[in-house]
Amino acid sequence: MKILAAMSGGVDSAVAAARAVEAGHEVVGVHLALSRMPGTIRTGSRGCCTVEDAMDARRAANLLEIPFYVWDLSERFKEDVVDDFVAEYAAGRTPNPCMRCNEKIKFQALLDKAIALGFDAVATGHYAMLEPGAHGPELHRASAWAKDQSYVLGVLTEKQLAHCYFPLGDTPSKQLIRAEAAERGLQVAQKPDSHDICFIPDGDTRGWLSDHVDRTPGDIVDAGGQVLGRHDGAHGYTVGQRRGLSLGTPAADGKPRFVLSIRPVSNQVVVGPKESLEITRIAGGRYSWAGEPGFDVAQRFACEVQIRAHADPVPAFARLEPIIEAERTEEHRVDATHEIVIDIDLEHAEPLIGVAPGQTAVIYIGTRVLGQFTIDRAVAADELVHAA
Repeated sequence: MKILAAMSGGVDSAVAAARAVEAGHEVVGVHLALSRMPGTIRTGSRGCCTVEDAMDARRAANLLEIPFYVWDLSERFKEDVVDDFVAEYAAGRTPNPCMRCNEKIKFQALLDKAIALGFDAVATGHYAMLEPGAHGPELHRASAWAKDQSYVLGVLTEKQLAHCYFPLGDTPSKQLIRAEAAERGLQVAQKPDSHDICFIPDGDTRGWLSDHVDRTPGDIVDAGGQVLGRHDGAHGYTVGQRRGLSLGTPAADGKPRFVLSIRPVSNQVVVGPKESLEITRIAGGRYSWAGEPGFDVAQRFACEVQIRAHADPVPAFARLEPIIEAERTEEHRVDATHEIVIDIDLEHAEPLIGVAPGQTAVIYIGTRVLGQFTIDRAVAADELVHAA
């Protein structure tokens, strides 16, 4: 096959490219320039897509004796990832920029261009497996769950999966990848993994948002609407937060209060007891299927749901259902006609804690990634009891 190897400058993508070459494929390396600050320098494990990363990727490609190019997708990255990140926070949600990057950049913009240039597939260093299914290619967890990255690939569609190549999916550990890189003479063998949001390399998300989102003061209220304090910008608060609330009125029971939700229309931050963070139902739109499900998703089905990249999957029941206009609230996306509803299987799992609208929920059946959606609503156990 003719393979375009996406080379980030890290050890995983370098070994993935090396394995593609060793397998006999015709391989071309490409590094995506995503930063709009071309002088950006990586600091340890913070930041990615920097000048240093581009040079590391080029050195790896030279060692592998494959052609290498740098593609400037910084404008597309700003529009589809950075601007989306800002808009979501401004709307009171907590987005996952890595999911949007995979969806819009690495497996849409990159893959579309690769196919247009005649490549059969794009290879990346993600730890995930592709397996043939009865209805087409299926995305599965990596053999080593501790390193599994199928969650961040949950946005991929059947068409995209047909042109993906994940050479590292069956490798039991990252240590083996580093050892292999060293054996191959790749200088990135011991390079630290990148962490944090790539366009906020110093890790100060709240500070960065303060420069990009309007800071409009508002009220901090309890679930009943009683004003307990003031905030200087709702974007500075996250669901589950306890510290820094600066409430002037203590709780009647003397227990600490936590951020339960953010109301973008009224610009209110809602706080309450820890018990109200226990979520037993989530729902949302902006969904996609990672291949044909193979059954009627409108009928309630057993599954597992994962709401963070490194969280444990939780047994649940899911269904796709239409949004009833008379029941539409400000939490529903305006253009959504259907949403996925997940009920946590409380016989086999504890409630989810600290779920925020804007997070991505990935649905699994066994090791298979069935699909994903963006959480719009998180319903606590006590809310369901009152609604019953």
